[in-house]
Amino acid sequence: MLQDNSSVILHKINDIRLEQKPIPKLTKGHVKIAVHSVGICGSDIHFWIHGRIGDSIVKSPMILGHETSGTVVELGEGVTNLKIGDRVAVEPGVPCYKCDQCMDGRYNLCPNVNFCGNPKKDGTLTRLYCHDANFCFKLLDNMTYEEGALLEPLSVGVHACRRAEVTGGDTILICGAGPIGLVTLLTARAFGATNIAITDINAKRLEFAKTLGVNHTILVDGDPQSTAKRAIELLGKMPDKSIDCVAFPPTISTAIYATKSGGTVLLVGLGPPTSEIPIVNASVREVDIKGVFRYKGCYQKAMDMIARGLINVKPLVTHRYAMEQALEAFEMTKSGEGIKVMIKCDPTRAQLK
Repeated sequence: MLQDNSSVILHKINDIRLEQKPIPKLTKGHVKIAVHSVGICGSDIHFWIHGRIGDSIVKSPMILGHETSGTVVELGEGVTNLKIGDRVAVEPGVPCYKCDQCMDGRYNLCPNVNFCGNPKKDGTLTRLYCHDANFCFKLLDNMTYEEGALLEPLSVGVHACRRAEVTGGDTILICGAGPIGLVTLLTARAFGATNIAITDINAKRLEFAKTLGVNHTILVDGDPQSTAKRAIELLGKMPDKSIDCVAFPPTISTAIYATKSGGTVLLVGLGPPTSEIPIVNASVREVDIKGVFRYKGCYQKAMDMIARGLINVKPLVTHRYAMEQALEAFEMTKSGEGIKVMIKCDPTRAQLK
């Protein structure tokens, strides 16, 4: 077993270091994982640049990362669903199992959730990591480690499309062609949507979206109403559902203006705590506005869709770095030049994707 536990640690704003951490101790019901691939998420960048996300403030050194796959190297007491050598994807949030939300099956809303990669719990950008076995999913034989790590953002897309009730024949507008917007695009197509438009301010992102099969792209260069009008013209009708993956006032407003009366606007992105949006326009047209927070029960669905060939997430990975190159990986993600940047943490399996 690895005795090196190098970890990517955020000390303060703009201060990422590769340092050794103690080998984590295994506890009952948990497994020890040799981490293989970790995708860099926008939240990791936000902590790095701003030192906080909302009320989550970096006050002491923390290990970043939560989009994770790896290999089980040790079993804790009572673990029966996994064995040593299993390749797994890690669902990073472990709920309390006791609160009203957990009892209602909405564990993503658990107020006591233990989500890794934030100031309350170290993340997975480390050689060895321990996690609740119930939230580790054995990868199917035809899946790569990178696909396993991508189950985390893909689960956001699955949960979003479930919340929006995307179904066959739907016309969809997606605001934002970043990684979450793109996995939402892939998921909406897999759910049966046939007419999809996506917006962004980055022309390269829109060109990439075309390679994933989007029907229409819109380079945003005007106000929300004009962007909505262009979306309607391209789609040939007002979309049944609009999914905002940016969450800034202009994109939320675009989604509201574009969506058909009686349709649904889904807010996936996390933007400023307050926003000025055309709420009366939504109200008088009975446009339902729904929020999305992470996901619940989506990992198996996401894995099945990849395994069956309904979704191909492999093209999303545009850059790969060794753990020793973590700062370069973060700089690349910050630049916006890549789509999904992967950090490889297991030197014994570095050649495997």
